[in-house]
Amino acid sequence: MQCSRLPQADLNAMIEGARILEKDSYGPKVYLLADGNILKLFRRKRLFSSALFRPYSKRFIDNVAQLQQRGIPTLTVLAFFQLAAPGMTAVLYRPLPGETLRQISNQEGFDWLSNLDPLVALIRRLHGAGIYFRSLHLGNIVVTPDNEMGLIDVADMRFLRAPLNPELARRNLQHFARYIAREKLNERFPMQALEQALLAA
Repeated sequence: MQCSRLPQADLNAMIEGARILEKDSYGPKVYLLADGNILKLFRRKRLFSSALFRPYSKRFIDNVAQLQQRGIPTLTVLAFFQLAAPGMTAVLYRPLPGETLRQISNQEGFDWLSNLDPLVALIRRLHGAGIYFRSLHLGNIVVTPDNEMGLIDVADMRFLRAPLNPELARRNLQHFARYIAREKLNERFPMQALEQALLAA
C-alpha cells in the first residue's frame, strides 16, 4: 500500500468530533472517527532506530496482510499516511466488527470453563500457522457477528515458516498469563486449563 502525505489541516479535519481511544505521554494514539473507522498514529520515538527504515505503521499493515493470507479475521486497512510532524505516520482502518473477549467475559452469566474451547482452537491455529503474537490477550481477540475469533492491535507480531516450537508456544502463553495477572483475572480465568490444553502435546 502506497503512503500518501496528510497535511496537518486535513488531519485536523479528519479527527474533528472523533473519540480518543488511546493516548500516551506524547498525546493521542488512536482515534475512533465519526464514520466508525479508526485512525492509529505511530511515532518514531528514537532518532536512530529500525523504524527509520521500516516504520511500525508499515509493520502493522504487513501483519494485517499476513493474517488475511492465513485466513485469520482481522481489521481492514484503508489508507497509509505520512504526517506533517517529523517521524509520524498513521494508518486508517475499518475495525473488525464484534466484541472483544474481555467485553464478553464481563457479561452476566459468562462462564469461562464452558467457553474455553474456541479460545484454545484460535491459539492452536495461530501457533500451528507460525504466528507469534506478543500482544495476545483478551482485549485483542474479537468475536465477530459470525461467531469467529479474530485479532486486533496486530503491530507486535512475528510470522515463522514453521509452527511454533514448544518453547515459543510456552513463551507466548506467558505473555497471556501476565495480562491475566495484570488485569486481576486470576480468580476468574482458567489459565492452568488453557496451558494444559495447548502444551499437553
